Amino acid sequence: MTEERLIISRKTNNKFFLMIAIGVVLLIAGIIIAALSGGGHHAEGHGEAAAAGHEAAHWSKRLYMNLWLNNVYFTGIALVGVFFVAVQYVAYAGWSVLIKRIPEAMGYYLPIGGVVMLITFLLGGHDIFHWTHDYLYNQFLEDGVTPNPQYDPIIAGKAPYLNFWFFLIRMIAYFVLWILFFNWLRRNSIGEDLHGGTNYYHKSIRISAMFLVVFGVTSSTSAWDWVLSIDTHWFSTMFGWYVFASWWVSGLSVITLTVIILKQNGYLKLVNANHIHDLGKFVFAFSIFWTYIWFSQFMLIWYANIPEESIYFIERLGGNGGHFKWIFFTNLLINFAFPFLVLMTRDAKRQMIMLKIVTIAILIGHWLDFYLMMMPGTMRTDAGIGFIEIGTTLIFLGVFLITFTKGLTKASLVPVNHPFLEESVHHHV
Repeated sequence: MTEERLIISRKTNNKFFLMIAIGVVLLIAGIIIAALSGGGHHAEGHGEAAAAGHEAAHWSKRLYMNLWLNNVYFTGIALVGVFFVAVQYVAYAGWSVLIKRIPEAMGYYLPIGGVVMLITFLLGGHDIFHWTHDYLYNQFLEDGVTPNPQYDPIIAGKAPYLNFWFFLIRMIAYFVLWILFFNWLRRNSIGEDLHGGTNYYHKSIRISAMFLVVFGVTSSTSAWDWVLSIDTHWFSTMFGWYVFASWWVSGLSVITLTVIILKQNGYLKLVNANHIHDLGKFVFAFSIFWTYIWFSQFMLIWYANIPEESIYFIERLGGNGGHFKWIFFTNLLINFAFPFLVLMTRDAKRQMIMLKIVTIAILIGHWLDFYLMMMPGTMRTDAGIGFIEIGTTLIFLGVFLITFTKGLTKASLVPVNHPFLEESVHHHV
C-alpha cells in the first residue's frame, strides 16, 4: 500500500491566518465598543466586577470568559481525537484504520490548549470562578469577632478540593498526562509506518488501555473543575458525562467533516461510502446519547424541584430576564432535533453533503452548549454574542486548524503498515 501525503497549499494556510486576523480585528472592535458603551452597568452584585470599576471589569471579564469557553471547547475536541484512536485500538477495530490519522492529528492542539488555559486562569481566574475570592472563606473579619457578611459556608466546605493550588496542580497534571499519551501513541503509529511488524500495534493497545483509564477519571474531573465549578453552589452527578457527551459528538463531527473535505479534495481515495456511513452512524447515535444525558439531568432536577438544584435551569430559562432562553431551546433544536431528523435514513448517512451540513451545525450547536454552561453563571445579563464572541472563536478556530492540518501533513494519511489495513480497505456495511 502506498503512502498518501497531504499537502496544505499556501492559499489554504493564508485563509487560516486571514481567519485569525479577522478574529483579532473583531475582538478589538468588540472591546472598544464595550469600553465606550460603559459596559458593566449591569455588574451590581457581581463581586469584584462592581467594585473594580465597571468598564474595565466588564470587557476584561467578557474577554476572559470567551478565552476560557473556546479553549475548553477546542481542548475537548483535541482530547476526543486521542480518545477515538485509543478506543479503536482497544476494540481491535479494523474499519477505522484508513481514517485514524485524522483523530491522531487533532491531539496536536493539546499543548496550545494547556498554555492558554494556564495563562487565562492565572490572569482571569477571579473573573471566571467565584470560589477564588478569599473573602468567601473567612468566617470573621480581621478583628476575629465581627461576622463576615461575605462568608459562604457552602463554598468554604468545598475548600479542600476547590482551592487555587490544588486546582492549578490538577490542571497541569491533566495536560501533562494527555500530551504524554498523545505523543506516545503518535510515535508508535509513525514508527509502525517506518518499520512495520505487529509490535507497534500491540504496544499501542497497551498504551490505549492505560490512557482510557486516565481519560475516564480526568474527563470528569476536568469537567467539574473547568465548567461545573463556575456555578459553585450547584452540583450534578451527571455533569462529567454531560460534558463528555458534548465533547465527544463535537470531536466525531470534526473527524467526519475532515474525512469528507479531504475526500472531496482528492485525498483518502481508499475511503468508501461504508466508512462515511459508519461515521454518520456515530454522529447520529451520539447526538441522541447527548440528548439522553441532557434530558436525564434536566428531568430529575425539574421533577425533584429542590431550589439549590433547580436554580441552574431557572437561570437559563426564566431567570436573568429570559436572557438565555433562546439559546436553551436552540441548543436542543440544533444538537438533537436537526441531526436526528436529517440522519435518520441509511442514505442520509452515506451522503457527504448531508453529513457536511449536519456536522457543521453540530459544531456550532455544541459551542452554544458550552456557552450556555458557562455564561449565565458569570456574565449574567451582560452576556451576549457579539464581536468579542465571534472574534475570539475565529482566532481559536484558526489556530486549531493550523495545528490540526500541520499535524495531518507530518505523516501519511494511510497508515501503510497497520495490520488491519486490508480489512479497512475492504470494509463493507
